[in-house]
Amino acid sequence: MQIAAPDQKALELQRAFDVFNQVSQELTQAYETLQAKVESLTGELAVANGELRRQYQEKEALSERLSLLLDALPAGVVVLDGDALVSEANPAARSMFGEPVVGSNWPVVARQRLRSTDAPDEWLLDERRVAIAESPLDSAGGRLLLVHDITVAHELKTRVERNQRLAAMGEMAASLAHQLRTPLATALLYSANLSQPDLAETARIRFAGKTAEQLKRLERLIQDVLLFARGEQIGRDVIRLASLIADVTQTMAPLCAEKGVRFRVTAEAGDSMITGSRKALGGALLNLLENALQACEGRGMPDGEVWLDVTRNDTKIRIGVRDTGVGIAPEAQARIFEPFFTTRGQGTGLGLAIALGVVRAHGGTIEVRSVHGEGSEFVMVLPTGEDVVESSGASQQVNQI
Repeated sequence: MQIAAPDQKALELQRAFDVFNQVSQELTQAYETLQAKVESLTGELAVANGELRRQYQEKEALSERLSLLLDALPAGVVVLDGDALVSEANPAARSMFGEPVVGSNWPVVARQRLRSTDAPDEWLLDERRVAIAESPLDSAGGRLLLVHDITVAHELKTRVERNQRLAAMGEMAASLAHQLRTPLATALLYSANLSQPDLAETARIRFAGKTAEQLKRLERLIQDVLLFARGEQIGRDVIRLASLIADVTQTMAPLCAEKGVRFRVTAEAGDSMITGSRKALGGALLNLLENALQACEGRGMPDGEVWLDVTRNDTKIRIGVRDTGVGIAPEAQARIFEPFFTTRGQGTGLGLAIALGVVRAHGGTIEVRSVHGEGSEFVMVLPTGEDVVESSGASQQVNQI
């Protein structure tokens, strides 16, 4: 066995020692780099923690402010989960519906506590009148209900409408007295002739007919005045549009034929329904059609035509009444819906005002387009009532809130 010389061993030890020093330096540098990285990450983490803490504090403050706002809000706020259970309710809502409302099934609560009114989205809650607005809350089917107490506002609105009607009647009292006096004086004159002993039978029959005609005119005027003074209550009838149009057509067709005016009906009613007063809506529509017939008569031409067009979409029903009559002068169009305003000597000036009140009470509108000398078109736009198919529709609507 050969033994290395001492110089060679020393050289090998030196090399080993140099490698060790190099590795040690590399480890030291790696440690220093790692330590610097840790310090950097620690600083970043501290900044991130501070930001998260700040955001959390801001959210806590916002949540506290929202909670205080909900507590102070006079309107009721009801939160429903995907199963229609009441998960939250602010103090106003708990006061309206009772403290145990949280955790209750909302359709049951609505059916027991809410009663439908003649206005959409308005309900009677004990002695209060409330309006309920609904909006989606999350993708799981949650909903947010905002319940407004509109009792005072409704009472004020009713008073204002009544005062407006009374004011209109007061302003036009002189005109109304004149309209009453004329047919009354005419009827008295004809009836006085009936008492003549030497009056021929043919003349007696003619005078009796004219007397009855003037008395009927008086009766219609008084009915219009009473209807306008009372205002409209739409009721809760479920009206099939096709049936309503058929009734109106049956009334108008012979009247137009008698006057030599063509009457055309284009109806796409399908199975559409309206919730309200059948009598009031039918009267309003007949009023528009009779006005159209009289406009054609006023033109004095044998080729007059009256159209009744009915169309519908998903939520609205459009009922148009057109004529080829004399049209409406531009200065009169702005006033035709005013009470007691009329362009006809025999008119009361209440027909269109009543029709407008009826349509508005049903949540609709009336629009008019007319060219003087070329005819007019009145368009009634009404909401459909297809969510109410039985007389129990009021409770069904409550369940859908």
